[in-house]
Order: sequence, then C-alpha cells, then structure tokens
Amino acid sequence: MKINLTNWKSFRLGDYFNVESPIVSAKLDLEEYGFGVYPFITGQSTNNGADGCYNFFTENGNVITIDRITYSFVGYQELPFSANDNVKVLKPKFNLTRNIGLFLTSVLKKEKYRYCYGRITSKKRLEDTILRLPESNGQPDWNFMENYVGILYTKTNTIKKEPLNEEKIDLGNKNWDFFNLVDLFEIKGSKTTSLLDLAEYGSGRHPFVTTQATNNGIEGFYDYFTEKGLILTIDSAVLGYCSYQPYNFSASDHVEKLIPKFSMSKYVAMFLVTILNKEQYRYNYGRKCSQDRMKKRTIKLPAKDKKPDFVFMENYIKSLEYSANI
Repeated sequence: MKINLTNWKSFRLGDYFNVESPIVSAKLDLEEYGFGVYPFITGQSTNNGADGCYNFFTENGNVITIDRITYSFVGYQELPFSANDNVKVLKPKFNLTRNIGLFLTSVLKKEKYRYCYGRITSKKRLEDTILRLPESNGQPDWNFMENYVGILYTKTNTIKKEPLNEEKIDLGNKNWDFFNLVDLFEIKGSKTTSLLDLAEYGSGRHPFVTTQATNNGIEGFYDYFTEKGLILTIDSAVLGYCSYQPYNFSASDHVEKLIPKFSMSKYVAMFLVTILNKEQYRYNYGRKCSQDRMKKRTIKLPAKDKKPDFVFMENYIKSLEYSANI
C-alpha cells in the first residue's frame, strides 16, 4: 500500500481524543509492589517511554502517551500502566486499535517541532493540534491506517528471531573496568548541514543525522553527505543520545562524532551505544553533552588484561535474540 498525500486532510486532535493527566506514581512507591509486567511511563524518549515494569498500574491501556514538557516522546501504550507527572494521556473517543495507535503516534511525532521548555504541551495546545491524516467521507480513514500498519507488521514478522551465536553469555561473570572515552575515540564535531540545502540535492541513500533521540537520530535520506560512516554520533544539544552510523551521512548542528581508535565492528558498536546511552542522566539543557565533557568522561566496559574486551562485547551481542538481523 502506497501513501497518497493528496487524500490527506486536516483534523483537530481534540475531536478524537480526550487529553488527560494520569494518576501520578513515584518510582519509589512502585518498587514496593515489585517488578512485574506493567510499564512505568515517564517523559524519557527511549523504550516507549517506559522506565521499568512493575506489578502495579493506575491507567488502562490502548491509549497514547506524550511527554508534556518537551514533547520528546510519543508512544502507544497497549498494556495498563502507571506514569509520572511528565506525561499526558490521549484517551480515544473512537475504536482505537493497536495498528491505528501506531499509525497515529508516527504522525504525532512529526509535531515535536512545535514544543520546547518555553512552550510545553498543555491540554489546550494538544487539543487544538491539527493533524494531517488519510480521509474518507469527511472522517479519518481508520481502515486505511489499520491495513497499512498491518502490512508493515506482516513484513516485520519475516525478521529472524534467532541469535547469531547459540551460546548464552552472562554479563555478571565478566570483569569490568573504567576507560577514558578519549582513549577509545577521537571526539570531533560534524559539519552542520541545513534541510534547505539537502532539499536541493534531493532524496538519496545518505542519512541526515540530527539531535532527535529516535530512529537512530535520522531525519530523512538525501543524495549528499559530509561525514564518513562506521562511527558513533552523540547529541550535544539535550540528552547526549548516542547512535551508530554505519553509512556516510550529513548532520544538523550539535551532532558530535566519536571516531574509533580501534577496529569497531557493528556488534561492538551496538554494545557501546547501549553503555553510552545509560549515561544520559548526566545531561540536560543546562549541562549539555559537550566535547569538553566527553573528553573528561570515563565509561565502564568489560575488560581483559586492563584493556576493553571487544571480543567479549561482540560475542555478547551475537548471543542476543534478533542479532542475526544486525
């Protein structure tokens, strides 16, 4: 199914959703209930907004959640959940299905540019948000959305679940040590390229890497690049979000490069990206992930003979489910 944008019309979000605040939960309180299956939804931009799963919930599922502070994350919540006070909940006035919910979250994510700390996602602003959606007989074309995502889901079911290596590897049985980031990587800035300039080159195969913390930081593909791939990139504007860029790319401002001083396979890159993203709590608007801070930073890694054990890192990633698709 191809998307024909000529059939899309404008619809007001508040006509189809009630915008509500959740019953606020604190993580310390949730820990008393123990770990479980119900996600704790926060304003974080990764892991579908979830910061752990517990044996407690206050909100019913089949809704959409949005970070109310900076609109940094939009997620469809299929299961019941609890949430902190950084979250707004969109409760449908129509028969929302999982597929339609996933379609709408993709559309809602495109509205991120409207919000920031100085213009948060208030109830009224969200209700008055105008979305462009497929239209049929004057209403959103729910059937198209359902079927479109259904086809995508069918295609993803062809992805192999099996790991590359059958041997199970336990992280807890490995010695870890601290290493200076600057000893592992050359830390540099990237050349800033604007979307207007990229539009002149037209669509292509080279990703445009930005500071967004979703989709590997990529906002479109163009027939132009300024940076060599096989490196890590880090957002120095907000969260310090790290991603692996296997291909040559162009970049927006505040995209820093970590160029490895060692032979970095894609499996080792996936391991390091995970470690570096665990450090995001150190950064915010007032304390950005600058080059100077990264050059003074250490990270804890599996070690052997006082050196990073890259062989172990690669084998560990290969032992995970779906690693055959990397």
